[in-house]
Amino acid sequence: MYTAQDVGKLREKTGAGMMDCKKALETTGGDMDKALDYLREKGIASAAKRADKIAAEGVVESYIHMKGKIGVLVEVNCETDFVAKGDDFHALAHEIALQIAASKPLYVSREEVPAEVIQKEKDILTAQIRNDEKNKNKPAAIVEKMIEGRIGKFYEENCLLDQVYIKPDEKGQEIKVSQLIVNATAKLGEKITVRRFARYEMGEGIEKKTSDLAKDVEEQIAKSSKK
Repeated sequence: MYTAQDVGKLREKTGAGMMDCKKALETTGGDMDKALDYLREKGIASAAKRADKIAAEGVVESYIHMKGKIGVLVEVNCETDFVAKGDDFHALAHEIALQIAASKPLYVSREEVPAEVIQKEKDILTAQIRNDEKNKNKPAAIVEKMIEGRIGKFYEENCLLDQVYIKPDEKGQEIKVSQLIVNATAKLGEKITVRRFARYEMGEGIEKKTSDLAKDVEEQIAKSSKK
């Protein structure tokens, strides 16, 4: 259908990543022109061309949910103050804040995840697989593939850009947050990035006292009987 040279040529023409180029050629049966159109429709070609640009303008968007129970601050960047002041850019920043409020990411991207966190996850997954009767005798290479697949799931759950966007796109299809940003880059004609965010949830991290009514009643009865 297509060769490695075809992938290289498509990459040179668009600046898109190798995996995006491969997917475009696979989707279009190796047709170079159709693959180009595919990347343009997805906004990938436009985003790739702007990858080296500096995005130092933008906004810090805030969002408060459930009457103050959840709060989000997120910095979304673009290239110019003109775009930063536009309604479309502010709408995008708001959507990203909604995503953070709803989906609780811990990191912006997988590159931010500390190596020790990933190693700990791998150790736990390895132990889980080896303790499963169905998997404990599988070859190391198969176990490694299983772990990599589950680490991918970890990224999807904890990294904002890898998460599935909480709303479908215009065609009703499921997309990732990274694609949402690529689409906005294509529409606005500027590099757009999410630099950082903070999410606050009321009472998060505080050890709350739970009350066992039956146990409390028993304790009160015991105290009374001693008097």
